[in-house]
Amino acid sequence: MTGKMLRVAVFASGTGTNLSAIVDAARSAPGFFAVALVIVSRADAGAGARAAAAGIPCAHISSATHATAAERDDAMLELLAAHRVDLIALAGYLKRISPYFIARFGKPILNIHPALLPEFGGQGMYGCRVFEAVLASGAKASGVTIHLVDEQYDHGPIVFQEAIAVLDGDTVESLAARTQALEHRAYPLVLRRIAEGEIDVGGGGSDRRSG
Repeated sequence: MTGKMLRVAVFASGTGTNLSAIVDAARSAPGFFAVALVIVSRADAGAGARAAAAGIPCAHISSATHATAAERDDAMLELLAAHRVDLIALAGYLKRISPYFIARFGKPILNIHPALLPEFGGQGMYGCRVFEAVLASGAKASGVTIHLVDEQYDHGPIVFQEAIAVLDGDTVESLAARTQALEHRAYPLVLRRIAEGEIDVGGGGSDRRSG
């Protein structure tokens, strides 16, 4: 993707703090990547409000809007094609990405996980559950993993990991806060490295342009 503007779609289910970090980074150094589309799985997701405030097209797609999983997949694929998206960044998106969707999209899909995979991952491991498991295990380190999405939860090739120490006296809240700060730095960094060709995840890109 060297020399290309990377058009990113962010999928989210929650407050959208990673979305804001990605948007801020893209706008502070234009020409590498930009958020072209946001898709949320809940009508009341804070990420939707953040997208609207940033002037980014946003769609709510869920069982409330489309009756079947196939219809939801097709609706998302249609939007991704219309917005010429090169890469999807899952950011607190709590819906499973189907094999059908992965095959039809045919471009990189990234996920960020608040632990050092393969530990503390898998179905149901999200949010506070991850930090509770890390603390209960007695692990001395945790961190962030960014990986390519495949048909399994929290699986697929790892493209980035960074560790932080688990401190004596850490709580779920304190560990979560430090992990989230790392996420906000790591996701934009990885997207820029992909746009610059330093990380090869496959896929294409649009001609680089500022703005």
